[in-house]
Amino acid sequence: MSAPAPRRPDRSMDLLNQILAEPLDPDYARVAARPGRAPRMRLALLLVAVGCGVLFATGSVQSTRSAPAVAVERQQLLDRIAEQQTQQDRLRADIATESEEVNRLRSEGLGQDTTAQQLQAALAVAEQEAAAVPVRGPGMVLEVDDAPGSTGPEDGRIIDVDLQMLVNGLWSSGAEAIAVNGYRLSPVTAIRGAGDAITVDYRSLTTPYRVEAVGDPGQLPSRFAESSGGQWWNYVRQNYDVAMSTSTAEELELPADTTLALRQARAQEG
Repeated sequence: MSAPAPRRPDRSMDLLNQILAEPLDPDYARVAARPGRAPRMRLALLLVAVGCGVLFATGSVQSTRSAPAVAVERQQLLDRIAEQQTQQDRLRADIATESEEVNRLRSEGLGQDTTAQQLQAALAVAEQEAAAVPVRGPGMVLEVDDAPGSTGPEDGRIIDVDLQMLVNGLWSSGAEAIAVNGYRLSPVTAIRGAGDAITVDYRSLTTPYRVEAVGDPGQLPSRFAESSGGQWWNYVRQNYDVAMSTSTAEELELPADTTLALRQARAQEG
């Protein structure tokens, strides 16, 4: 009786050895060996890659070509804005000149009797309250600016509501006349946001914002600090790192609001 064949030490690992010896399934090898199949696949992949490259190149070229056009359109828009602002300034100067002539004719027409003097005094008060005439006197100056490096309201950029609260706080504290960056405020002046800018009567302002208020310099600062506007700004300064400086002035000169226009009038009876 012959002796049994010696058992291989790795006989129990036949499956693992087969996987290591033939990592690719035989069916895959047979499919890959078929004539014409592999070259066709390679050609398709090549065409896809070339198409993607052409698309990316075309998009890049179009973006590059459109960049100068966008820059030109932006500059044209800026030029139009500057031209319109220049025209607006010229028209406001014309309005100021005509207003002086109207005042002269009005004074001549009213005469110098007691009734005329009373009317002149009443008109002077109304004109001052309506910001129709320049104002000169002592007061308070506030200068505010965005936080360093700010990009929006959430990290310290001043918005229209901040300026509205500041101005309303000065009015309630006894200010007789107020101007922001040299623009006089009237009872109908609008302070609004326009994109990243703040406008006063639709004129864009740039930082820092200088707010001048004619009033009693001995009382105006303390009253403003106690007002709702002062409390608002105290909170903004502490939490958003905006800049704010205050000072008093012996004499301020605020121009008239040249945007005023007659909206309603009626004839007086008698």
